[in-house]
This record gives sequence, structure tokens and C-alpha cells, in this order.
Amino acid sequence: MKRIVLGLQYGGGPWQGWQTQSSGLTVQDQLETALLKFSCSTQHCHCAGRTDAGVHALEQVVHFDTDIVRTDAAWVRGVNAFLPPSIAVRWATQLPATSPDGFHARFSARARTYHYLLYNHPVRAPLLVGRVGWVFRPLDVNAMQQAADLLIGTHDFSAFRAVECQAKSPLKTVRRIDMARRGDMIVFTFEANAFLHHMVRNIVGSLVYIGTGKHPPSWMYELVAARERSLAAPTFMPDGLYLAKIDYDTRWALPQEPISAAPWL
Repeated sequence: MKRIVLGLQYGGGPWQGWQTQSSGLTVQDQLETALLKFSCSTQHCHCAGRTDAGVHALEQVVHFDTDIVRTDAAWVRGVNAFLPPSIAVRWATQLPATSPDGFHARFSARARTYHYLLYNHPVRAPLLVGRVGWVFRPLDVNAMQQAADLLIGTHDFSAFRAVECQAKSPLKTVRRIDMARRGDMIVFTFEANAFLHHMVRNIVGSLVYIGTGKHPPSWMYELVAARERSLAAPTFMPDGLYLAKIDYDTRWALPQEPISAAPWL
């Protein structure tokens, strides 16, 4: 048996998130259907992190076990032949499947990085619909960065946790939250050991409140201390959220693409 590891990229607009559903309209459903057509056998894929409906991935990492013999290039070309245009396997590699401490797409991950792209302009941009978030009011990025800095470290993020979140603990360690304005686009970068359900979108929503002057940067500290979801801003739109990178130990030697491969970075 081999553990096949794939680097997957997708636009989330057409799909109802990652996780399989009876509708079949999820990224996992589309990938497993393509794998069935290519390998003539059923494969169940495990991913590094579930993404919601409308959320994109620059590099989702998935794995499955099989005894089918194919080259890495064949897994890429063969599976892509059966995937829709908005989903593609970017790379493949093979690891042993029998080791008790073997690679696992989710449990071997040491950190995860997300980007959020926010278009800040008085008028919406039709060509960016579904690919970026949008705020028409001017945003104070300096105030937003001051607020974001208060989230660095290990905290209880209950204030930014979706009601349906299934995580065992709300404690997460945020390593960085950076913002860079490039013309009318603000690029957020979030890195943490793991994220709660809707955590990034909920933080972005609260940062937007601060950026528009509804609250001072210190409000972010108050939200963390209160641990009450209802006090924070509403969940922000999924359009601008991208799963960008999964960090693994170098011993796995995964052929991951550099994060700078994203054209806006």
C-alpha cells in the first residue's frame, strides 16, 4: 500500500465546501469521483483542513491509501482529466502507508496559512465578484493592524467561533496576522496552528468594524476576554478567503508550491 498525497487547488465559488454531501456538489465529491474514474476503484480522501462553501484553496493537501501503481505525473494528469475546470491537482507524491507515525494530511500539519483579499473601493468590481470580499467605506489599516496584533499568541477564540464548530477546544495559537494595502486591495495573512470554524471570517468582520471606526482597536481585546460570539461582528463573506499553505515537517519532502505562486503576493 502507498499513501498518495495530492496538492489540490480550487475556486470555491461553484462548490458547497470541501466535505462530501448528498448533493455531490463539494470538492471532496468531485475529487473522489475523478479518482474513481481514473483508478477504477473507490478512494476516500482526507484533507488538511475543511473549507466552507465559496472558500478557495491555493493549496489544499489531501491523502488516500491505495495499492494501485501509477507514477506521480500520472496521478496529476489522470485525475485532472476527470475534474471540472475550477479544481486541479497541482502535484502528487507517494509515501509509505504502513508506518504508525506516518504522514496524515490533517494530523501531520504544524500550521495553516490563510489569505483574505478585501477590495476597498466605493464601487464594487464586477470582475472580482466571487474572488474577493468588498467594503465600500474607507478602512484604516493601521487601526486594524493594531487590533490584529492583540490576537497574536494562544487565546480562547470563542468570540470568533461558529455555533456549529466541532473543535474540541477553542484554544488556538495565532502566529501572525498581517495586512498589506496594494492600491484598492487589502491582503490579510493569517497563520495559526489551527483555526476554528469561521474563525478567519469572523475576525475579518470585526477588523472591518474597527477599520470603519465603529470600534477602537482595544475592542478586539474586549472580545477575546468576553468569549461571547454574539458580541463580535457578523461572519464576513467567504468570497475573499483562500487556504494558502499547510506547513509540514521537511522530512515528508512534499513538493509544495511556494506561497509566492499566488499572482497577487
